[in-house]
This record gives sequence, C-alpha cells and structure tokens, in this order.
Amino acid sequence: MLFSIITVTYNAGKVLSATLESVKKQSFSDFEYLVIDGASTDDTLALVEQAGISTATVWSEPDKGLYDAMNKAIDRAKGQYLIFLNAGDAFATAETLSLIAMKAQDLPDVIYGQTQLVDATGKVVGMRHLTAPPQLTWQSFKDGMLVCHQAFIANRELCPHYDMNYRFSADYDWCIKVLKKSDRCAYVGDEPIISYLSEGLTTENHKKSLRERYSIMCHYYGTLPTILRHVKFAFRHLMRKF
Repeated sequence: MLFSIITVTYNAGKVLSATLESVKKQSFSDFEYLVIDGASTDDTLALVEQAGISTATVWSEPDKGLYDAMNKAIDRAKGQYLIFLNAGDAFATAETLSLIAMKAQDLPDVIYGQTQLVDATGKVVGMRHLTAPPQLTWQSFKDGMLVCHQAFIANRELCPHYDMNYRFSADYDWCIKVLKKSDRCAYVGDEPIISYLSEGLTTENHKKSLRERYSIMCHYYGTLPTILRHVKFAFRHLMRKF
C-alpha cells in the first residue's frame, strides 16, 4: 500500500466531516485510512462509519494525548508513506493524492508541499505565513516549521515515535528527526496540497508551544544562533502585523 492516511480524533464531530469528505473524494485510491480515536463520546465514530470510506479502519480507546495516538498510528500503519491529516483539515483538491503519488514514483524520503488556511466553513482565508521552500533539508527548520506537518509526507521506514516529553511541539521535533535521516525530498509544487483549519491553539497553549519549539531549536541548531534568529522572528512578526 502506498499511503497510510491517519486522522487522530477525540470528540471531533463538529469538524470531522470535511476531513472525511476530502479523503473519500480522492481520485487516487492506493491508500489505507486509519482513524485513531481516543474513546470519543460524541458522534465522531458514527460519522466515520457513515462516510463509507472502504479502506477505513478505526481504533477507539483511551490514550495519553495527541502524540501518543500518533505513535499508535505509526505502529499500525502499513503504507509506504504516512500522511497525518488532523480532524478539521483536508486535502486541498480531489487530485491532491494523485499529485503526491506522482512524486512518490521516485521513492523520495519525504514528499512535501504548501498549505492554505481555511475557516470553519471551509472558505480559504489565505496561505500559511511560513512558506515551504523548493529545496528542503533538516537545516531548513532552523527558521521555524516551514512545512506544515499535514503537508509533510514521510517514508514510514524513517519515522520514529513522537517524543512524548513535548506536549505541543513534538511534530516539529519529529520532522527534524525525519529530515536528518533523509537523503532526498520531493516538492509537490506551489499549489497548496493541504487545507488547514485555522482555529489555532488557545493563547496559553500557543505560548507553551513556542517555548517547546525554542527548546527544540536550541537542541538542534545551538542556543546563540537560535537567540539571534528569534530577533529576526520578532522583526518578521512586526512587519507582518503592520
């Protein structure tokens, strides 16, 4: 199987339909769809069943949070490439998986692309402010998570477990680890491949996430260079604000 598309859920009934619909309408069909659910008590599981995705498999059991569920998905996935598609997020078009599959023909270690932001109605509100570069290495992430995790498709053989010591930014650490193992990355192109639901973290969790990312940056790229880059980040934020 070429792809394992993975959606982690917990009481995600309000946002899940768009995700399920985008998976079901893909013109490329060589994939399994794994729903890793944390024992939801709303209509999440009913929506998955009603979607009628023939390759869907659901596991529903208590977990220790998002990254614990994603680790379970890595252990259970059978596809050559892993795509983590969060509840509320979606493939940009019905042809997206076909475009990704074309890049997979040469068996790169990582396939990646751009991300657009959508609101709760599915309306596109803009592009992600960090832009995926045409050439990607692990050093690229010293300037932040340039590729949205959902638009970062990795060969399963290179995928470690997520570090559970990080509650909010383990995906950033994970992508760097994958890229450090990678010899070749394939860029899908300038058109977005993922529609990311722009609801964001709460203010408090966003601050915690930034602190974790700072720690990760220091670990991989050095403390002083990271401090200097954060001066640049602050300037970039002010320029974007005005």
